[in-house]
Amino acid sequence: QRQVVESGGGLVQPGGSLRLSCAAPDLRYYRIGWFRQAPGKEREGISCISRSSDLTDYADSVKGRFTISRDNAKNVGYLQMNALEPEDTGVYYCAVVFSSSARVRCTLGGSDYRYWGQGTQVTVSS
Repeated sequence: QRQVVESGGGLVQPGGSLRLSCAAPDLRYYRIGWFRQAPGKEREGISCISRSSDLTDYADSVKGRFTISRDNAKNVGYLQMNALEPEDTGVYYCAVVFSSSARVRCTLGGSDYRYWGQGTQVTVSS
């Protein structure tokens, strides 16, 4: 079992920012996906990044506000969240899957990922 650990969640006012981190051993060999689940709603794929960082994808709900990145030297992935809205409230999960090639495009489908973190709570409220 590969350990995936998210951090960086918290309480923030509308319009504020947070940066989530995702750490795992040898993360540089894995594609990363970020997902969230709001209360009473299904899990949603919101962003992903390939091994090489140049292939990314975003859900329409976060496009232009969230930025995904990674530091392969540190085996850490990030999700920078700006202009947060109350609708962004939920538990955020990092998920990873081994990628044999750095150029394989990532997806926002949860079934494409093998290992999941425990989640970190993000609450956007005044």
